[in-house]
Amino acid sequence: MDVGQYLRRIEYDGPRQPSSAALRGLHRQHLFAVPFENLDIALKTPICLDLALLYDKIVRRHRGGFCYELNGLFCELLIALGFRVRMLSARVRRDNGGFGPEFDHMLLRVDLEEPWLVDVGFGDSFVDPIVFRAGGADQVNGHRYLVSPVGEEWQLLREDDKGEVPLYVFRDVPRQLNEYEEMSAFHQTSPESGFTKRWICSKATRDGRITVANRRLIITAADRREETVLSTDDEVRRCLRDHFGIEFDDTADLSRLDSFPNG
Repeated sequence: MDVGQYLRRIEYDGPRQPSSAALRGLHRQHLFAVPFENLDIALKTPICLDLALLYDKIVRRHRGGFCYELNGLFCELLIALGFRVRMLSARVRRDNGGFGPEFDHMLLRVDLEEPWLVDVGFGDSFVDPIVFRAGGADQVNGHRYLVSPVGEEWQLLREDDKGEVPLYVFRDVPRQLNEYEEMSAFHQTSPESGFTKRWICSKATRDGRITVANRRLIITAADRREETVLSTDDEVRRCLRDHFGIEFDDTADLSRLDSFPNG
């Protein structure tokens, strides 16, 4: 890994020595620079959990990815900078109120003077790392993201004026990248996976979020929300380039995005 190239990719020029301030800066810049996206799944390009391939995709080709890609590679960056990091497995909440299987999602634990939860691969979620203890929280755009114990597990809750909703539950058990391969394949191919039902590209901004999903571009900033329908492949191509820095060459058939059930 070329650490300098990775840091330039996320436009980070702060301190590199392990500290809570450095972790916060790296986490924020990663979310602001690298989108959460599943375009390869929509375009039928297999995703392999190989660090060299992930580095080429995210750093050299300025793409994004989903949780295994984003948190998997970010874990390697943090380790290269001297942080103590472990991968954790989470089970994501389903629409019916239940939770998915183990390895449904990857997040990270980083140990400094105290442990922190790190997650640059969940889409719309916390922006600053959260102290890993009961009551650890982050406030983002009117939502509070809160860590709370539940039995032998932990849960990440999203709280607003309507109440609390759990996003995922997880155990504090260290994992390895290859343990996520089966669920990565599931999310790329199964009709039961949310990633095969719609395509999305989304990233946080300093005052909101930019998302394009199934040809709907949504930009939120403070209390403002704008929504635009992208009616042509050229508009989709320009949107991905201008808002996310993702450039597909002219040979890429973006009409394949519409093969999704909700495309």
